[in-house]
Amino acid sequence: MDGVTQTIPRTELRTLRRAFSDLRKDLITGAFALRPVPPLAATHPLVRQMPRAVRPYVPWLPHAAIVVGAFYLMAVASETENMGLALLSAVPLLVALYRPIGAWWLSFAASVFWSLGVPEPVGSSMWPWPATLFASHVAVMMIVASRNRPRVAGQVLLLTALLGIACDFSADGGHTNAFPMVVASCGIVGAVVARRSLRETKQQVAVEQSATYEERSRRTLLEERATIARELHDVVAHHMSVIAIQAEAAPYRVANPPEELATSFATIRENAVAALTELRRVLGVVRADDPDAYADADPEAPQPTLATLDTLFAGVRAAGLTVEHVVTGAVRPLPSGVELSAYRIVQEALSNALRHAPGSTARVEIAYVLGGLGLRIVNGPPTQLVRPSPGMGHGLLGMRERVAMLNGEMTAGAVEEDGGYEVAVFIPAAAVPEADAAAPDTATPPRPGPAPEPGTMKP
Repeated sequence: MDGVTQTIPRTELRTLRRAFSDLRKDLITGAFALRPVPPLAATHPLVRQMPRAVRPYVPWLPHAAIVVGAFYLMAVASETENMGLALLSAVPLLVALYRPIGAWWLSFAASVFWSLGVPEPVGSSMWPWPATLFASHVAVMMIVASRNRPRVAGQVLLLTALLGIACDFSADGGHTNAFPMVVASCGIVGAVVARRSLRETKQQVAVEQSATYEERSRRTLLEERATIARELHDVVAHHMSVIAIQAEAAPYRVANPPEELATSFATIRENAVAALTELRRVLGVVRADDPDAYADADPEAPQPTLATLDTLFAGVRAAGLTVEHVVTGAVRPLPSGVELSAYRIVQEALSNALRHAPGSTARVEIAYVLGGLGLRIVNGPPTQLVRPSPGMGHGLLGMRERVAMLNGEMTAGAVEEDGGYEVAVFIPAAAVPEADAAAPDTATPPRPGPAPEPGTMKP
């Protein structure tokens, strides 16, 4: 029991200390800090209902009402009492427009000053708050409650009630308006606090609804992406796997196959396996909501860049397309998005040449110019039979989208001289600082070269 008896006073003392600490932070620290009353928002119903001609002035109606009310109380107090009460009633209300907490302290001090300096009128019920000071003090508390959290409103109401109780005990005739002040201030300030709390609750609900809608939209998008990834994997990956298996098994179906035939099947299998690896990597990005999906595809592997074009050219040459590679300008590291897009554009252009101009010769020109990167992929006319290729045009559309995304320019069309095809691209890009450049094993060392011919790379 002794332990319980000692714990209760300590708990009460801790509660009192916390209450005084909150009171000091809310009403004393920074009491006269500048916190002006904001104008009405443009979405406020009062602003929207007004005519357009006066709508710019409507947000300042609360300020005008406070100023008019302050001067009205000053005029009434100067006629009924004296100029001192007029100032005590009006000044706190005007200060409340910019420093609400400080204005309440002024009003509270005015109430204390009037209760101590002015004797209690015999038979009067307007002490210690005369009518004008009564109205001014309640109005100041309304402004404080509208600009601060409910705890501050409770603190000013408590201090006002304590002042009224003290005046009640000190009054000889017992005629004070402390009880009307407490009732009126609690009712009016309570209504302000309730309205402010309701508005904040509505805003919080609106924010939560917006977050819920965004989360639902995100979930729908992820589900659609997962569906696309699943369909893409089921269709493309299946056929590519079949191609890889058939290419690997084909040489064993023929006795003593020619070396060229075995090499071609090996190249086909390597390209199919590489395509499957890239497909799984892309699907791993699309299905980002499932971190374990396609874990074997190594999604953290670096994306292809211009430094890895030699591997691409080797596969294309093995497929029967002669490729000439020319680099002009000083090779330098470029932003990863530019490097990847340039690689994909070259890859798609050479794939088009393989499909639509079999047996031709292609020339890939890469120019590192001051303002960015120039690409020119041109192939000659086909020298073999061109087989029908469904889905024609999607590759060019993808290239145009990549170039447009990087604010570049692109032209593509047939070459009139020999009937070939040319793709010319210019991508504006700044050089990447050395600290942000790619790792040494993936970057191409700078090498000088002749300056590009003006007007040949930029379309």
